[in-house]
Amino acid sequence: MDYELFELSQQLGQLLKSQNKIITTAESCTGGWIAQVITEVAGSSAWFDRGFVTYSNESKITMLGVKSATLDTYGAVSSETVTEMANGALINSNANCAIAVSGIAGPTGGTDDKPVGTVFIAWANKNQVSRILQVRLNGNRYDIRREVVKIAIKGVI
Repeated sequence: MDYELFELSQQLGQLLKSQNKIITTAESCTGGWIAQVITEVAGSSAWFDRGFVTYSNESKITMLGVKSATLDTYGAVSSETVTEMANGALINSNANCAIAVSGIAGPTGGTDDKPVGTVFIAWANKNQVSRILQVRLNGNRYDIRREVVKIAIKGVI
C-alpha cells in the first residue's frame, strides 16, 4: 500500500463526506489507479460512485460520450478530451464531481508536441468543468502515473 496516496484518499473522503458530495473518475493513462486508491479507504462507497477506465478512443466515445471529432481534431491527450471525459463521467454516474485524466505515460508514444509525461487532468462539478491542468512529468511509467494520481486527488482537496 502506498501510504502517501492512502492518506490523500482519506483526506478526500473526509472532504467529500463533509460536503455531501460523491465523486466519479474517468481515467485513461492511470488505468483505474485513482479509483483503486479511493477504494482503499473503508467506507468510500459513501462518497465514490464509480470509475470509468477508458483507455481506448472507442471506450471514451461509447462509455463517456467523447465526440469522435474531438479525438480526431485534438487527440486523446488534450484539454478538450478530458473536459468531455469529465462531463461524460458525471452524466453517466450518480456523482456530482469528477476527475478525468488522459496522458502519455511512456516509455513510448510521445511526440514533439506531446512528449512522454504530458498529461491533462480535468476536475468538474455537475455540468461544469471547474479546472483543467496540463503537466509535463519526468520519470518512468510508474513514476508518471503515480504523480498523476497524486495531483488528481490533491486537485479536489
